[in-house]
Amino acid sequence: MYVEKQSVQEVNFLASAKFQNYTRQISDEGIEADEKGKKIVPAGTVYKNENGVAIGLVFADVDVTHGPQPGAVMYQGIVYGSKLPSAVEEADKATMKGILFKDDYENQTK
Repeated sequence: MYVEKQSVQEVNFLASAKFQNYTRQISDEGIEADEKGKKIVPAGTVYKNENGVAIGLVFADVDVTHGPQPGAVMYQGIVYGSKLPSAVEEADKATMKGILFKDDYENQTK
């Protein structure tokens, strides 16, 4: 029997044990294949609704190699913005009303 070992590297971006997820369809549009031909939407990616408005964060990696797939989207919770796969734009933060960015909160000046 041949077994190929694969490693998974998923960063924990949660700052709290309390969060609320809902299942949404994760699109494969604009996702580039990796060196193994897999299209993966990483955990912590901003999820936008059909109107292009950011409403949450993809909770766990989703493989969209063979087309759109269902995945968990976090609507409420506290996260470390610095641990997300890419920086979240201020406009997107404003529309994700249930997501609190702990590092932004702690670094306030006023």
